[in-house]
Amino acid sequence: MPPAGEWAGRLQVVLHVLYLMFNEGYAATSGEQTSRPELTAEAIRLTRAVRRLLPDDGEVAGLLALMLLTEARRPARCTPDGALVPLAEQDRTRWNRDLITEGLALVTGALTTAPVGAYQLQAAVAAVHAEAATAAETDWPQILGLYNLLERVTPSPVVTLNRAVAVAMVDGPQAALGLLASLETDERMAGHHRLAAVRAHCHELAGDRATAAAGYRDAARAATSLPERRYLEAHAAGLAASATREAGAGAGARGTGAG
Repeated sequence: MPPAGEWAGRLQVVLHVLYLMFNEGYAATSGEQTSRPELTAEAIRLTRAVRRLLPDDGEVAGLLALMLLTEARRPARCTPDGALVPLAEQDRTRWNRDLITEGLALVTGALTTAPVGAYQLQAAVAAVHAEAATAAETDWPQILGLYNLLERVTPSPVVTLNRAVAVAMVDGPQAALGLLASLETDERMAGHHRLAAVRAHCHELAGDRATAAAGYRDAARAATSLPERRYLEAHAAGLAASATREAGAGAGARGTGAG
C-alpha cells in the first residue's frame, strides 16, 4: 500500500487509466472495429474490484456508474452490418436495463453521500440520457447544468466541446458555434475530428445543410476510426444531396414565379 499522503493521487491515476481503457473499448479510436468489448469488460471488472476495496469513495462509484450506463447502450450502437448508430437514433428498447438500473443506483448514491467529482458528473449526464424514453424527451437543460458544473470542476477542451452540444440543444446552434470558436486556437483540440463534427452538427441544426455537409466531410478526413469515418461520410453525402434538391426546388419555384 502507498503512504497515506500518496493514496489520493495514485487512486486518481488508477481511475484515469480504467477510464481510458473503457473508452477505447467502447469506441475504438482507430481501425476497422467499432468497439473492443473485451476491454470494456475488463475495465468494468477492475473498477468493481476497486469499489470492493473502497466502497465509500464517490469517484470510484461514479466511474463504475459511468461505465455501466454507457455500456448499456452497446446493443443499439451499431446496425447488424457494423454501421454506427448515433445516440439520438438508437432503439432504446435494446438498451440493457439491468446495467442502467445498477448505474442509476450507483450515481444517485454517490451524489448524495460523497463530495461531487468529475466521474460522478459524467455519470449523471449518462443517467439523464438513460432516463429519457426517447431522444426527444432528453432533459437538455439538466445536461447543460451538469456540464457547466463539470467545466468548473475539471475544465478541459473536451468538456467544453460536450457542453457546446448541450448549449446547441438549449440555447440554439448559433450560441454553440460561438462557444466552439474558443476551441479553434486550442492546440489540444484544433484539427480534431470531433470539433469539426460538432461544428457541422450545429450548422445542421441551423438548417445550413451545405455547410454542415462540408463540415462532416472535414471530420471524416480527420477521423482515424473507419466505422466513424464511414458514418460521417454517409451523413455528409445525405446532407449534400438534400441541399442540392432544396436548391433545385428553390430555383424551380423562382422560375415559375418569374414566368
